[in-house]
Amino acid sequence: MDQSTIKQLVKENGVEFIILQFVDVLGNFKHLELPITQLDKVLDGDIMFDGSSILGFASIENSDMYLKPDLSTFMVLPWSDGKEARVICDIYTGDQKPFEGDPRSCLKRVLAKAESLGFSGLNVGPEPEFFLFPLNEKGEPVFEPHDSIGYFDAGAQDRGQKVRQDITRTLHAMGFEVEALHHEVAVGQHEVDFKYGDALLTADRIVTFKWVVKEVARKYGFYASFMPKPVARINGSGMHVHQSLFTSQGNAFYDANDEIGLSEAARQYLAGVLAHAKAFAAVTNPTVNSYKRLVPGYEAPCYIAWSCSNRSALIRIPAARKAATRIEVRCPDPMANPYLALALMLASGLDGIEKKLPLVAEVKENIYHMSEAVRAEYGIEALPADLNEALNNLAQDDVLKSALGNHLYEAYVSLKKAEWDEYRLEVHPWELKQYN
Repeated sequence: MDQSTIKQLVKENGVEFIILQFVDVLGNFKHLELPITQLDKVLDGDIMFDGSSILGFASIENSDMYLKPDLSTFMVLPWSDGKEARVICDIYTGDQKPFEGDPRSCLKRVLAKAESLGFSGLNVGPEPEFFLFPLNEKGEPVFEPHDSIGYFDAGAQDRGQKVRQDITRTLHAMGFEVEALHHEVAVGQHEVDFKYGDALLTADRIVTFKWVVKEVARKYGFYASFMPKPVARINGSGMHVHQSLFTSQGNAFYDANDEIGLSEAARQYLAGVLAHAKAFAAVTNPTVNSYKRLVPGYEAPCYIAWSCSNRSALIRIPAARKAATRIEVRCPDPMANPYLALALMLASGLDGIEKKLPLVAEVKENIYHMSEAVRAEYGIEALPADLNEALNNLAQDDVLKSALGNHLYEAYVSLKKAEWDEYRLEVHPWELKQYN
């Protein structure tokens, strides 16, 4: 995709508006809409905005920033009858340098480090889950499940089927390859899986996916929620992340001569992810609510271990081998800023490779059924119990702080500590019920 191709597409489709998109520090999708008369300025990266109005970006005395479009992300939006297009942007400072606090640029920096170590890229396949909730007469969500069915159930009771199908049609029109769509385990919960891709493309697709899901759901009278645990005592929504490093020779995680088909690099990468899990949870599981999902009994990982088939472990190794060899990190949830989440998991794995970290033994038993004493005997540690603990762990992890950079680290932790304090000072309905 180059400027001339984009201009031709704009002309052929009669595009009237172009939307410039980026994410803030927390991963919120931001949109600046411009009339198509501004297309030349957009394509040349000459569009400026006030960075001090974006959470965690810039101070008011140093707020001029540029939106530099990644032309490969340009697309005409299928629901607009060709009248709207979008492009995802990187953030540059007023003196035309990449902004250290741009989450997309953070992922690019870590990918560049992987390249310096001899890897051509990181392939990522996410599995974002979501709930659909009905809207009331005021257009507000009612946080009660819209059905009473479960995993892979179908038929007239599956009121979300048409929503999933329309989401899929929209994604196909936007260049996604959707691989599966189905009702998930919890009542009112759904999953639409799209094909893996390189890390930057996949992060772009995750934020686009969430945008599309919300837009389509509203057409059908639903509110789409990516909250990890919107309904108590049922399964929450995760975003398992499959990942594998590649070189010019192919999948760097596969070794035909290994007992379970994993290369030395894969084992070291896996060891690195395990070593840093308690710290990167602050980003992969970024909300107070995230830790209400990470509890035993609801198919979410709580314990730091790995296994080839045991889904009670934090990391699973799916059975496919050769080009499909990969690890599946099961703790992330769809509220995570995908650029930062992928950057920190990759930085963790690369640290394992650089330090040649040894991999602990596989845990084949159901960890949920182990006593605390047995887990201690196995050396199995738990993921953080809450957001504050995760943030404190991140503060002790110099590898991940370096991967984020000073600006992103300070801005992210400041915003999340404020969120934790706000939650901590609130009196919740459970307390009123329990103690009155």
